[in-house]
Amino acid sequence: MEPAKGKLGVMCVGLGAVTTTFITGVLMTRKGLAKPVGSMTQYDKIRVGRGKDKKYLHYGEIVPLTDLKDIVFGAWDVYPANAYESAINAEVLKEKDIDPVADELKAIAPMKAAFDRNYAKRLDGNNVKDCKTRWDMVEALRQDIRDFKAKNQCDRIVVIWAASTEIYVPVDENVHGSLAALEAAMKANDCEHIAPSMCYAYAALTEGAPFIMGAPNTTVDIPAMWELAEKTKMPIAGKDFKTGQTLVKSGFAPIIGTRCLGLSGWFSTNILGNRDGLVLDEPANFHTKEVSKLSTLESILVPENQPDLYTDYYHKVRINYYPPRNDNKEGWDNIDIFGWMGYPMQIKINFLCRDSILAAPLLLDLVLLSDLAARNGRYGTQRFLSFFLKSPMHDYTQGEVPINHLFQQYVVLKNAIREMGGYEADEEID
Repeated sequence: MEPAKGKLGVMCVGLGAVTTTFITGVLMTRKGLAKPVGSMTQYDKIRVGRGKDKKYLHYGEIVPLTDLKDIVFGAWDVYPANAYESAINAEVLKEKDIDPVADELKAIAPMKAAFDRNYAKRLDGNNVKDCKTRWDMVEALRQDIRDFKAKNQCDRIVVIWAASTEIYVPVDENVHGSLAALEAAMKANDCEHIAPSMCYAYAALTEGAPFIMGAPNTTVDIPAMWELAEKTKMPIAGKDFKTGQTLVKSGFAPIIGTRCLGLSGWFSTNILGNRDGLVLDEPANFHTKEVSKLSTLESILVPENQPDLYTDYYHKVRINYYPPRNDNKEGWDNIDIFGWMGYPMQIKINFLCRDSILAAPLLLDLVLLSDLAARNGRYGTQRFLSFFLKSPMHDYTQGEVPINHLFQQYVVLKNAIREMGGYEADEEID
């Protein structure tokens, strides 16, 4: 592959806690004032070669990743606060960790968002585009991307959704089943089936930018978007950043399965108080998240594979809005297992995490690797990015089952990096 030349524009949908933590961290790292801890692209090493040729290399030593100094940031948001004001208001980072890059953050003012309050009733910002139809939204967003690219002299653009969870949109074959049907629905202003996030994705792909869905929204996980990604030869990835509880679940469930222990039930509950928690306090928005979080276990602990161990286990997920906790999310998991001769046991996990601190490195990795995939000529659903995502995209129309097992996802990720670096993809998934 050719080296990454020129500037990479990273356009974020949403300029809240997650995005400002991500941007501030990258800017601070560029100045040598912080470390990008948690980022696979910056820290992880992969084995390439075997025997006497075996060596362990950082991703950037295997494939040509964009240098952090070549990234330019932009954003859309329903609130007009610039990145500095938003970072201060989010109260994730301390002022001492924001102030050294204050001028750069203040220069990032959000563009007006393509927004429909029916999809996020708890948000009331007025920095919103005046669009008569969903197609008008698409055209306005495409112009934003073109203007941003020209103004900042970017070679390439990646668009990533780091905004709130929209209400649940069931897949409708008549609207979402083909690109022609999707475009017709956008032009007819079908607000029931066309979420604003779909307009962002359509605009990005049409303008030659990979699109990453960081929420559990129905957006690029529909046949119409797969068709568009193939037509434009652009990568898509999603959905929902895998940060706290689902990260634990996708890593811990394999322990139960590998040890051949039985599962009776897994109850998960969360408390958080940031803007994401506020939006998820609305039942219609929570349902979107619930569908995403519930999908993890079923492909790891499969009843058909081990009927004695995993038949009829009970899986429940709850999210509770609790303002005093702000961005410091807490997840509790109660796991009821059974062992020898069916005797019951319990496991309790209490993860006191920082939502945006865990999400920020995911944004960096997803952006860099999506850009890499595009330069490598990869397009459509990027399954190798499932490691970073809660509800991995898959072709459900063909009965494909997503890989949710964290360590199997890691194998897929490593093999893709090896392939793009010209090495043999030499690990198998058992």
